[in-house]
Amino acid sequence: MTIEQIAKDFGVHPMTLQKWLQRAAVEDGDRPGQTRAEGVELREARKRIRLLEQENEVLRRAAAYLSQANLPGKGSTRS
Repeated sequence: MTIEQIAKDFGVHPMTLQKWLQRAAVEDGDRPGQTRAEGVELREARKRIRLLEQENEVLRRAAAYLSQANLPGKGSTRS
């Protein structure tokens, strides 16, 4: 049987069946590529990295602000 015959039996386009077979081969580890689980994990990791970068920036700005507030001569007039 050919891909075209099987696709016709399933009522799908041959390219759809071919993509399903390629995805199954990746999921089974027979072909290189990213599995769905790895894709989900990667998206979650990227989201976490963005959040940590934002938190880091807030802390950096807070530290800079607090170090300026604790400078000697606070309360004196500056020119």
